[in-house]
Amino acid sequence: MALALLFVVLMGLKVWRDGTKTLHAVTAVGDELSAHWADRERAAAQKPTAVRTAVPGAAIFATPEQMKDDYLAAKEERRFARLQRRVARRKERGQLQSLRDINALEDVG
Repeated sequence: MALALLFVVLMGLKVWRDGTKTLHAVTAVGDELSAHWADRERAAAQKPTAVRTAVPGAAIFATPEQMKDDYLAAKEERRFARLQRRVARRKERGQLQSLRDINALEDVG
């Protein structure tokens, strides 16, 4: 009976210690994630936002050709912005650049 009680106490201690180790690990990961999200929010706050040139409701009075031209121009701006972010991200990480990306940047710039 005493041996069984000793076994239960030792197993309880082991579970307690493992639980506290897990809790400390989860707390550390939570702290890292909160720091990461704070950095991302700070970086997002520092990014300049694009000035909106289109007036809301202007599409009602525009011709279809003008709207198509505006749509295609905005689409090209978004594509180029994605390209710049991809090149910057790969450069930051030390990864190889895609030849297609480099040629696209040379064509534009």
